[in-house]
Amino acid sequence: MTRNLIWLAEEAHEREGIDLILPALPELLWGAICFGLVLFVLMKYAFPRIRQGIEARESAIRSNLEQSEAAKNEAQRTLDDYKRQLAEARGDANKIIEESRQQAEQVRQDIIARAESDAHQIVERAQEQLQAERSRTIQDLQTTISDLSLNLAEKVVGRAIDPTTQRDLVDAYIRDVSAMSSGDGSNGSRG
Repeated sequence: MTRNLIWLAEEAHEREGIDLILPALPELLWGAICFGLVLFVLMKYAFPRIRQGIEARESAIRSNLEQSEAAKNEAQRTLDDYKRQLAEARGDANKIIEESRQQAEQVRQDIIARAESDAHQIVERAQEQLQAERSRTIQDLQTTISDLSLNLAEKVVGRAIDPTTQRDLVDAYIRDVSAMSSGDGSNGSRG
């Protein structure tokens, strides 16, 4: 082994200039043959597999890109659909709110109308009761006046007067007076 090293060292001392850069012809020939063999093996077996791998990778990437684009388009369609549904829901909500407002206004108006009707009925009943009470009071007054006038007439005359006749006269007189006071203006017969 030392002998080989010595031989290489001697050979290196003999070469100079451009010969130092260029390899020896047998080395160059064997290198070219080996390079050709390696190139042939690579082109026959390795490069086609590498190309297949690259094409498969490209195909997978292209497929993934297409799937991504399809998913993106589907997501955009879904988003647009959700936006449309949201807009419809908002429109429906506004419509329901407006209908509720209208119904509330209608209910309010119905309640007011019912309250006014009830108030009118209460006033009418009160007027009817007042009229009935007035009629009763007038009837009571007429009876009292009639009784008082009979008692007064008996005291003035000094004897008992026929109560039926006297009462008819007093009642006719009271009717005439009440007709005059109510603006009737008719004078009934006083007998």
